[in-house]
Amino acid sequence: MKRFNDTCPDCESRSSDTASVGENRRSFIKRAGGTALAVGALPLFAHAGGTGPSSTSAAETSVGRFYQSLTDAQRKVVCLPFDHQLRSKISANWHVTEPTIGELFDDQQRANILEIVRDVTTEDGYQRLLQQMEDDASGIDAYSCAVFGDPDSGKFQWELTGRHLTLRADGNSVANRAFGGPLIYGHSEEDPKHNLFHYQTKKANEVFHALDAPQAKVALIDKPPKESDVLLRGKGGQFPGIRVGDLSDDQKELVEQTLKVILAPYRSEDVDEAMTIVKEGGGLDRLHMAFYREGDLDNDQTWDIWRVEGPTFVWHFRGAPHVHAYINIGIKQA
Repeated sequence: MKRFNDTCPDCESRSSDTASVGENRRSFIKRAGGTALAVGALPLFAHAGGTGPSSTSAAETSVGRFYQSLTDAQRKVVCLPFDHQLRSKISANWHVTEPTIGELFDDQQRANILEIVRDVTTEDGYQRLLQQMEDDASGIDAYSCAVFGDPDSGKFQWELTGRHLTLRADGNSVANRAFGGPLIYGHSEEDPKHNLFHYQTKKANEVFHALDAPQAKVALIDKPPKESDVLLRGKGGQFPGIRVGDLSDDQKELVEQTLKVILAPYRSEDVDEAMTIVKEGGGLDRLHMAFYREGDLDNDQTWDIWRVEGPTFVWHFRGAPHVHAYINIGIKQA
């Protein structure tokens, strides 16, 4: 259901509606009840100390097989130097290479790409992203991928891009940066009841509704920043919203639960590294949460645009008119 006439600045074209996708995937998401599946019993910071994935992690091993399978003609298209400027580009809708997966790769290579996506996510995250790609672009064949560097001999990064999605696997080639760099996810469905990621907004808003009136006044802001404004500000930065360190213990627990929910789609190695980086930036207390009046989809004060930010962590969630979420977790370089 279309709710806004607004044009979406990062979606130059809208994909046509697609036919129904596999029943197994729809059933999986339905069973999840609109929320991420098991997010673990331990506090997130119990995992701090993780060094991230390695070149022999499951996804990176899959990247190696994919790289070895490429023909000379394919390598000319998808293989780029590790420091190529395209590795730093972020957008909610772009293609790192012009040919799509469906146009460039054979059946086995496309299966290998799906394997990489599965290996950088949890089962719930994998199913959600498959559904999102189907809904937004008729499936993963409409997306593109590239390999920066050489998985056989040095630093490398595999990257998948397309409408509402950027994923990376890099074997920790990028120092002090979770996920190997900024990630993006989203969904074109504008009705919150049917958006695959609205459950994250509901969880974040549990924090807001636990605030008292003075706290809510600090946390609630009229207009959000530009959605792609996710540069790391470091320990000297100033951040919007309410400081988590100023909250009560039970309110802090809700913030930590929110972090667990939004990180749940991704593999544990990346999540552990992300929390290590957050700890380096001062931990949970140095994070801020901001909620924005703009874009309240049902005028229900469930704020659909929100942001979690600290010295080493930015998570900008724009839920109106549909979801674009930008993640950047890392240690700012001097």
